[in-house]
Amino acid sequence: MPPSRTHIRELVTAYLGRHPGERPTLGPLLEALDAPGEVTARATLPGHITCSAAVVDHDGRMLHVQHNASGGKWLLPGGHVEPEDATLMAAAVREVHEETGIPPAALCQSAAFCHEPADIDFHPIDANPAKGEPAHQHYDFRFVFHLVPPSTETTVQAVQIFTALWQGHPDSAGLREGILLHWSTPGMLDRLPQSPGLGDLIRRHAAQHPPATTRPDPHHRLPADGTPSGTELHVVGVHLYLQDSDGRVLLGLRHPDSAYAGRLWHTLAGHCEREDAVSSLIREAEEEAGLILDREAIDLVHLVHSQDSSTASPRIQLFFRARSWSGVPQVREPDRCVEWRWFNPKDLPDNTVPYTRQAIEAILAGRPYSDMGWAR
Repeated sequence: MPPSRTHIRELVTAYLGRHPGERPTLGPLLEALDAPGEVTARATLPGHITCSAAVVDHDGRMLHVQHNASGGKWLLPGGHVEPEDATLMAAAVREVHEETGIPPAALCQSAAFCHEPADIDFHPIDANPAKGEPAHQHYDFRFVFHLVPPSTETTVQAVQIFTALWQGHPDSAGLREGILLHWSTPGMLDRLPQSPGLGDLIRRHAAQHPPATTRPDPHHRLPADGTPSGTELHVVGVHLYLQDSDGRVLLGLRHPDSAYAGRLWHTLAGHCEREDAVSSLIREAEEEAGLILDREAIDLVHLVHSQDSSTASPRIQLFFRARSWSGVPQVREPDRCVEWRWFNPKDLPDNTVPYTRQAIEAILAGRPYSDMGWAR
């Protein structure tokens, strides 16, 4: 079954909620959704839905392809929706795989948009007498993805694609404000590459489109009634030190858009809410990975007292070992973690969160406490 109209309407509604000024431009699409016929079918005229993917690698470059029928234009991977595509995002992922050989497992969705399109473009398509197609319109839903591994090989579909290339300048791919806004927030700008290319384009866009409102200072702390004078409030984090039968430790690869530790390996972790630390750990393990922990088989094995800066709240990072559990690690919060993997604790990946590496080394050495970031 192709994507349902309910699914498509939800995506369009969410998109127009972000870009209400585009409602007149998308009028033909809204009319098509109310008309009979399958709006995702290639034969539906005068227009139908297509899907494209903006795939960004670790260096901030975007994947472009040259379609044989495009006259040499550099475009985003994409194409028509097939009947087996359950969602429009699934269609975009399939097109990336078919056109460039990049497997779906190598892609993760943008945390800023998740399953929603970053852009919906409306453009005319010339007649194709060879295929018996008159001139018509494409309503192109464009989704943003990050490349999970540092690099990947591309194998183009020679029948349709001449070549594929990672490029820094995406202007020719028709990127519009929706996709550019994804990287235009201050936190994302800080992580952009300094080299010419996509980073420069986005910085120019951000300078031309400043935020409408001032964001609150994330380090601002309200006074706590009854707190002794001079007390510094701390954030408490809980972490799961989980080993399999071979002694390997479980780590998760943080989503590239994560506000903390994007593209770094980290233990399953979370912040304590108004609950005890063990209950917090049990909740986080089920929410993030579908693991069920036994409260009576959880031991505190290490504490890291850390400080990132003089303005941020200090942190108490508690590491707990679970001696028994049930379930297989699953990616249940893909906007935070894109993969779970078991590692030899003595051979952790280079891109491991520093205090996580420090804690694991201390646990192996039997040390219950360490600290990080404090001036001596």
